[in-house]
Amino acid sequence: MKLTTACLLASVALTPFAAFAQSSEATYCQALVKLYREVNKGTTSVEGAEAINQCNQGNTAAGIPVLEKALTDAKVSLPAR
Repeated sequence: MKLTTACLLASVALTPFAAFAQSSEATYCQALVKLYREVNKGTTSVEGAEAINQCNQGNTAAGIPVLEKALTDAKVSLPAR
C-alpha cells in the first residue's frame, strides 16, 4: 500500500514537468517549421511537409529530427532549444 501511494504521489508531482517538456518540444518544433519555411521559400519536400504535419499534430518526436536534418543539410543554424 505504501509503495502504491508513493508511486501515485511521484506521478502527480512529476506531471507538470512532463507537460512543460512537451510544451517546450512543441515550441521548438514550431520554431523549426518557421525556419524551414523561410529557408525553402514555400517549396517543401514530401519529407518536409510530413515533418511539418507531424509538428502541427503534436508528434514532435517524428517532426523534429527531419526538420533538423533538412536545416543542417542546408547549413542553417538551428534555433535554441
